[in-house]
Amino acid sequence: MGRTSTARERLLDAACALVLERGYTAVGVAEICARADVKKGSFYHFFPSKQALTVEAVNAHWAAQRPSWTALLAAPGPGEDRLRGLFEQQAAAQRAARAEHGSVHGCLFGNLALEVSGRDEVVQARLAEIFDEQIDLVHAALPGRSRDTARAVLAQLEGMVLFAKLSDDPSLLDGLWDRTALLLRA
Repeated sequence: MGRTSTARERLLDAACALVLERGYTAVGVAEICARADVKKGSFYHFFPSKQALTVEAVNAHWAAQRPSWTALLAAPGPGEDRLRGLFEQQAAAQRAARAEHGSVHGCLFGNLALEVSGRDEVVQARLAEIFDEQIDLVHAALPGRSRDTARAVLAQLEGMVLFAKLSDDPSLLDGLWDRTALLLRA
């Protein structure tokens, strides 16, 4: 019986980590392979290109996050309480990343969206699908509110994560929900 390779998963993990740390264009296939401890020839066995790997890494990242989003936003109770839980979880993740890695990495989806906008339609399209799904999840938690309101709530979260990354200061996320709740009541 042959042994099971973890090379594909290691490549996905390495791509996610490196893109979060340094960005899509700053990271090459050779560096991803080195981080994953996978030979370059094996990379091309699993992925025809860096773009294909990036789409799969984005898919894997969302597959890991989606259950938490769904559980938090579909839980019983008022929608605003559920959204507050999501915002607090996202802020905690940025604080944990800062503590573990020495810097705020931001959101993989938001970082990539800014970086590939207008330059990589395939990655951009997949990111748009994920953001649409996130908007739908937020919208379902806000009965009686428009989808545009759900988009604005998500934009508030993404924008403040971006500011926290820019300043390398997760404390910018303190009070994020309180400010968002004020916007919802306006």
